[in-house]
Amino acid sequence: MNDSSLGRVAILIPALNEELAIRQVVESALAVLPDVIVVDDGSTDATLEQIADLPVNVIRHASPRGKGESLRDGFREALRLGFDAVVAMDGDGQHDAADIPRMLAAARKYPDSLVIGARIRTRENQPNARRRANAVADWGISWGCGIPVADTQSGQRYYPRKALDLVDLPAQGFVFEAALLIAAVRDLGLGVVSVPIDTRYSSEFRLSHFRPVRDVTLITLYTIGQVIRYGHVVDSYRRSHSSNPLVFDPLPAGAEST
Repeated sequence: MNDSSLGRVAILIPALNEELAIRQVVESALAVLPDVIVVDDGSTDATLEQIADLPVNVIRHASPRGKGESLRDGFREALRLGFDAVVAMDGDGQHDAADIPRMLAAARKYPDSLVIGARIRTRENQPNARRRANAVADWGISWGCGIPVADTQSGQRYYPRKALDLVDLPAQGFVFEAALLIAAVRDLGLGVVSVPIDTRYSSEFRLSHFRPVRDVTLITLYTIGQVIRYGHVVDSYRRSHSSNPLVFDPLPAGAEST
């Protein structure tokens, strides 16, 4: 499946020690779109061996550099290859490539927006610590954006071409994803629409690289700085918390886009 109205779309998968899930994740991605970029962030397990025979573009970091650098290098590669948009998804199996057609349908309806695969279905499956951390992040990052955003911590996102130009934002690790949201809305005037997806957590997944206390603290400090930088602090808070996030569910789960 590809979509001429959106131009050329690639799937971007950052991966660090994902040998348990990466092959299934990549194969499911290839079943949706033919162009897949995997950024291996210095894995020390058999991540690369698991996908060595698959037709994907692989970027390899000699040592771990963090998710921000993985996304940056994936964006740069997508731009170099002439893609018009990227769908990012994590390599640990939490995201289902079958949700991507629904995200692309949302992107067609809202062409000047980022699209988030928002984990708002079966939210009770999320560990308590992660759920609380995500709620804090949603509260703060929405304030930073000046609009309400559902599931600001989801790594499954559609980035239109304009957003790819934010590749050099000065933010590292998981903060980079927050920085992308805030700058896309504040500097580029893009919107944010969320497509509901299932919350998938399982003992089969490796332990998350996200550390709720450390990473939410870093994200919060960054976001506070952005709220102050953009000004109109009270107005931004009111705009971001006086209404519900934009949520759009174009197709039933698992249905194919036409």
